Amino acid sequence: MGDSNQLPKLAPDNSESDVGDAVKSARPALCPMTNTLEVGGSERQFVALVEALSPGRFDVKPACLRRVGGLVQRLGDIPEFPPGGSLFGMQSLRARLAIARYLRRHGCAIAHAFDFYTNLMLVPAARMAGITVLGSHRQLGDLLTRSQFYAQLMAFRMCDRVLCNSRAAAGRLRDAGLPERKLEIIPNALPEQLFAPCAPSLPRPPGVLRIGMIARMNDRVKNHGAFLRAATRVAAELPKVEFLLVGDGPLRPGLEAMAHDLGIAGKVIFAGERHDIPAILSSMDVSVLISSSESLSNVILESMAAGVPVIATDVGGNPELVRDGATGILVPPGNEDRLVEAMLRLAGDAGSRIGCSQAARDFARSSFHIDVICRRYEDLYVSLLEEKGIRVPHS
Repeated sequence: MGDSNQLPKLAPDNSESDVGDAVKSARPALCPMTNTLEVGGSERQFVALVEALSPGRFDVKPACLRRVGGLVQRLGDIPEFPPGGSLFGMQSLRARLAIARYLRRHGCAIAHAFDFYTNLMLVPAARMAGITVLGSHRQLGDLLTRSQFYAQLMAFRMCDRVLCNSRAAAGRLRDAGLPERKLEIIPNALPEQLFAPCAPSLPRPPGVLRIGMIARMNDRVKNHGAFLRAATRVAAELPKVEFLLVGDGPLRPGLEAMAHDLGIAGKVIFAGERHDIPAILSSMDVSVLISSSESLSNVILESMAAGVPVIATDVGGNPELVRDGATGILVPPGNEDRLVEAMLRLAGDAGSRIGCSQAARDFARSSFHIDVICRRYEDLYVSLLEEKGIRVPHS
């Protein structure tokens, strides 16, 4: 498949506006699209960007494949284009055609797919509509099957640009043969409210230090089991410590049973799915993320913004965020001895926690604040549109 315009454009339809209408509009229409509005990292990034894009520069028309999840109320009744049970079935084909008609009807000048599912749905639809299109690679790709990875790569070859949220993610696509000129690296964003002081939602008992982990309990790649085993060893040395697991999913019953079997059930709080992440982070002294695969972790970023020292595995984009010994501690993946050492080090040294906290907050604000990241997205959108003769108002 070629790199760009190999899909046929839709024939003109007198009942719909032509893409040329976007050229005439004072504000070009932009259609960002996500899979669902569940409360996950990518979804929260999507909503934050939609809310931050300048309404004076772009007519933002967000859409999704399925309008479900805890973030629906943030964006309201946005259009949905459900693909059915398969990305390659008849329903998904009809959904792509419906997306293409939507883009033309609203005079969209640019479309931005935000995740794996919308890469395979929105990208070909935007090509059929004949407009500028961006894909997104927000993971390393190692958790995809081989066929999924290459299906997405084919979609990326149709894109004008592919947005990667880490150098590690971009490197994976580069190694797979995607041209360098198509790749753009823009990291995840932190809304201003994540930097604001926040009362803890789970106040700590006096003298007790709390180590927490925020991760959905639906994938063993997050390594909750290793966290609980390390917690058992840390608790044996530090009696005044407790552990917080935030998230929910099908693995939770097994993890609760594991905590009981390890003899630490009384020291582990299972908080379930929470939407008050800043207040949760204010309830923690140390934040742990030990996934075996990460591109650019929102949990790490949000912990840094809240001034909570981070322990993370040295995988993917984590080293792009955690500067070992300065803004947190990196541990080798799968090495539970080093994880225990890192937990004991931060738990037992208030000076190290304070030093990591301030350095992390400063780095997060200067590099990942929503204003910084949104401006980078807007500058990219503007440059791509101006290449096609579409002018964008100054903010």
